[in-house]
Parts: sequence; C-alpha cells; structure tokens
Amino acid sequence: MVSEADPAKRPARTSVWLEGKPAARGRRSEKPDQPAVLDRDRITAVSVRLLDEEGPARFSMRRLAAELGVTAMSLYWYVDTKDDLLELALDRVFGEVRVPDPTDDGADWRDQLRELASSYRAVLVRHHWVSPLIGKYLNIGPRSMLFSSAVQAVVRGTGLAPHGQKGAISAVFQFVYGFGTIEGHYVQRCADAGLSQDEYYRLAMGTINEQPQFQRAFENAGELMEARGGDTVEEMRERDFTFALELLIAGIEAMRARDAGAP
Repeated sequence: MVSEADPAKRPARTSVWLEGKPAARGRRSEKPDQPAVLDRDRITAVSVRLLDEEGPARFSMRRLAAELGVTAMSLYWYVDTKDDLLELALDRVFGEVRVPDPTDDGADWRDQLRELASSYRAVLVRHHWVSPLIGKYLNIGPRSMLFSSAVQAVVRGTGLAPHGQKGAISAVFQFVYGFGTIEGHYVQRCADAGLSQDEYYRLAMGTINEQPQFQRAFENAGELMEARGGDTVEEMRERDFTFALELLIAGIEAMRARDAGAP
C-alpha cells in the first residue's frame, strides 16, 4: 500500500478538470466590507490580475487570499493546490483568443489562420506568465479545448491531406508560441526597467556596439534590421511576424498542391 506520507510515491497530478473540488462551490467573503460572493470564477479572475501585475514568482495562496479578503486556508474550499489555481488562470486567458465562427462555411482558411495566430500571439504577450504554464499542464479546460478545436477545424479547411495536418498545426502554432513568448518577455523586461521598447532597444544596441568583440557579429544583423523596415521596435516586430506567417501559409498551399498532384 502506498504511504500518503511519501510524496515521491503519490500518484502524479493530472488536471484540475479531472480531479479536485467541484467548481460550483461558493461563499461570502469573510470581511464585512467585502460582501461579494467568493467563488471559483472570482478567485480565478483575481489570480489572473495578480499574475499579470506581479508575475508567477510572487504569486501565492497567501497573497491571493489577502487580495480577496479571506484567509489562505479558506481558498482550499475551492481548490486543492496552487497548481489548480494556475491551471484555472491559464484556461481563463485562453478564452481571450478570438476563434472563428465554425458555422461560417464561406470563410477563407487563410484569414481564419491569420486571425487565430495573431490573437494567440496577443495573449502570450499580454500575459507573459502563460507560456511556461502551457507546457506544464494538460490544457484540457473548456476555453483551451475551444481554441484547440478551432485550430484543428481551420487546418482541416486548408485541404491538406490528413497526414500533413498535424505538421501544419505544429509549424504555425509552435512558431506563434515561440514568437509570442520572446516578445512577451521583452515587453516585460522593458516594463521592469521602466523604459519603452524603443528606449530599451537603443540602450541595448548602444551598449553592444561599444564592445569590440560584438561589433563584427552584429554588422550583418544591423543590415538585416535596416532592410526589414519599420520606425519602431513594434513595427519591426509586426513586419517579422506577418512575413513569417505568410511564409507558413504559402508553405501549406504548396504542400497541398504537391499532395493533390501526387500519383
């Protein structure tokens, strides 16, 4: 028999959506000046706000409880662990991704893919703490599943053969994940430094250019930066994202045509 005292032998955690406390529980705040009903939805909303404002390193059950006006122990009426809260928060922000209307049969898959990719990128940038959690949890909450279903539906609409659809999803959305993650970290780094994105970029490049050992390595990089155009960091980044996404769309079209012409 497995001893509950030995954490190394406890069953692996799966997901808040598969185990844990029911979502429908609710009670009033313990503070008389905060009469709002405390429930899992409100706890999740405040968790997202704290994660946005302070980052995951400072997020704790105690910090969340103080914000809600309850004791830390009272939160365990709604969730079993901090992981549950993080998973709930992650699913909530997936609800911000704009998904295409599945009943719109006349929609162009290219436009739908552009919208999905751009909206997903925006979520990764707006909530810089999201990207590491995506790889940590199963992502089977209702909003996450809606996003996944939309991605699969759009890629099916490309006309790619079934064996190529998974690869297309990986190519597009792993690109967006990587792009949005790096962009989100850069935006957060600028905010932490109290600088705009352009100010931080000029500071960083100026410091690099002052170092002889980096000058040669960055000569070609400088030419590429000039060639891609844009007056601001955001404009340059937008051009990069748009061009890369169009390359992927063109690749999907080329692969579809190749499969169609295959004997």
